[in-house]
Amino acid sequence: MHEFQRVQYAFAAHLRDPARNPAPPDVEDRRMKIYRELFYNNVEGFIANAFPVLRRLYEDGAWQRMIRDYFARHRAHTPFFHRIAEEFLHYLQDERAPQPEDPPFLLELAHYEWVELALTVSEAEADPAGVDPAGDLLDGVPVLSPLAWNLAYRYPVHRISPDFRPTEPGPQPTCIVVYRDRRDTVGFLEVNAVTARLLQLLEAHPDRRGREQLQTVAAELKHSRTETVIESGRELLEGLRRRDIILGVRQG
Repeated sequence: MHEFQRVQYAFAAHLRDPARNPAPPDVEDRRMKIYRELFYNNVEGFIANAFPVLRRLYEDGAWQRMIRDYFARHRAHTPFFHRIAEEFLHYLQDERAPQPEDPPFLLELAHYEWVELALTVSEAEADPAGVDPAGDLLDGVPVLSPLAWNLAYRYPVHRISPDFRPTEPGPQPTCIVVYRDRRDTVGFLEVNAVTARLLQLLEAHPDRRGREQLQTVAAELKHSRTETVIESGRELLEGLRRRDIILGVRQG
């Protein structure tokens, strides 16, 4: 390793973890302090903005310790600033040792907050080509938007706040569809288990007509009147189309 590389590594190691790594000996500490604060504050500020609810759940000292640990230990795999939130999520999932101050819903809440940013910057496109936006959703093949994520959590993550910190999972999964519409606005929709299952079927069987998908739902529910489920399903599909979760029906 060349001398300039050794200096660079020592410089970066000190910025990451100044308590364990001394600064390069020929750099004035006053100057190093500027860099230490600049780098850390930028990362901490971005994480706090990306995870606002999570930030409010932690006392300042506990939050700073967590961010310091992330800053010192995690090795990011992307140079893009807007991907810091995803890197922090990886840290929570794979590297963070559980701490007494961590809530039991830490990972689920962090994922829920990350999803909004992930969809905002997603490069996926809701391609209108080959889609009839006004087509019949029962007799046609509904087209699910690639910008609609059908998610399920054990905890009611959309309700968590400093005043509501559940200690146990809910009696039923919390199902939430997070989506980006045609105006590039990210929306959140809490749905029941039947709607979540229908969305799973639309994703798993993209060649089936809407009527067939609803017949499957009725059979799984063991409902005695399939047509009742289908008629209710028509309204459900229409509501999903109004939100751009369903783009329309396949043409041709």
